[in-house]
Amino acid sequence: MLEVFLTEERRRFRQEVGDLVRSIPRQLILDMDADKVEFPYEFVREAGRRNLLGIRFPGEYGGRDLKWVDELIEVGEVNKLGVPFACLVSVTSIVGEGLNVFGTEAQKEKYLKPLISGTQWAGEALTEPRGGSDFFGATTVARKRGDHYYLTGQKRLVVGSEGADFFLVFAVTNPGAGRDSLSAFIVERDMGVEVRHVYGLMGCRGTGTGRLVFRDVKVPAENLLGRENEGAKIFYKLMVPERLLSGGMAGSRAILELAARYANKRKAFGQTIRSFEGVSFRIADCITKIDAVSALAYAAARTIDEGVGTAGYQRRLVSEVKKLATQTTWEGVNDAMQILGGIGYTNVYPVERALREARLIMIWTGSNEIMNLIIQHEYYKEILARAIEGRDIEADVSLTDAQLAEERIYEPEPIEDQP
Repeated sequence: MLEVFLTEERRRFRQEVGDLVRSIPRQLILDMDADKVEFPYEFVREAGRRNLLGIRFPGEYGGRDLKWVDELIEVGEVNKLGVPFACLVSVTSIVGEGLNVFGTEAQKEKYLKPLISGTQWAGEALTEPRGGSDFFGATTVARKRGDHYYLTGQKRLVVGSEGADFFLVFAVTNPGAGRDSLSAFIVERDMGVEVRHVYGLMGCRGTGTGRLVFRDVKVPAENLLGRENEGAKIFYKLMVPERLLSGGMAGSRAILELAARYANKRKAFGQTIRSFEGVSFRIADCITKIDAVSALAYAAARTIDEGVGTAGYQRRLVSEVKKLATQTTWEGVNDAMQILGGIGYTNVYPVERALREARLIMIWTGSNEIMNLIIQHEYYKEILARAIEGRDIEADVSLTDAQLAEERIYEPEPIEDQP
């Protein structure tokens, strides 16, 4: 986060999060990456104890009534521990958003409060084995019989498959109705959810990411989140924290700083390698992009905090943040490894771990190709829905109106057949 955007109160908050980050034992990070930890309960519980989970949510449920900007600050600090830890903080925000906006009072008391306190954990069950980015092509179904729904199907790549006490699950309740076909449910693990497989991941390990199986899992009707067949509304609402908080991970400032300090000490050909333009210009490019993404992320957060613009406009900005932040992170960590050279490819430095983690974030919460689809779609909607504002620069040419009319032909004129 750029210093100019921080109030004194937010600087104190960043320090508070920094205290949490410094308290986490190095061995936990190493054990998670070595797949020796199924789920980092100690981190979740400590974050909850310090009241650093679900910070945007109301105080009556244990939150702190803070803003999206504050969450960006928190995720940016926690990301120093690695992407898995930032992901865990984000999951609280994502599932909590659904509960806070669409949940009943009873659901908030039963699920949101313990989620914020860190005494229970939640998983978000979106992706299906044959679904991926095709969220509305879900095949997990929920059939209502009496006062219960019975869920059948599978979800995969669920953070907290091992570790979560309950899951936010999307299932089909109105087949064939497109975006009006889905509903969202709060499904407790003990209702009969099976963990079929916990994945071996390239990076971002230790968060219990796996596949869930539902075999006529009996869920009380009171655990329907929001209204039946209105799961799309919940999904779109969840996509704000899903994608915006990627901005807090922008560029991995900590990794770039590590590389810059290394370049200031490492010598070759009789001088520090920062003296070579091939290194120093790479540093300049990286920090420029990181600062640019931070400014965009902050602007998007302020836009949502203050309710500026339409939902489509906000969706475009959030998608831009996710796309640019994750690309910048990947490029920045790659550049850091290049600066360190061969030693960066070893476990002497945490850069190789950061590189493995950075690859995932361009895929999760909607791939960057999906972000492109949303960005251009919402942009076209904006510009085509209004007249040109201010000066019409299209007319600033030397041709006459007649010449313009002749040259600016968008549809070819039909050519008549010659006899």
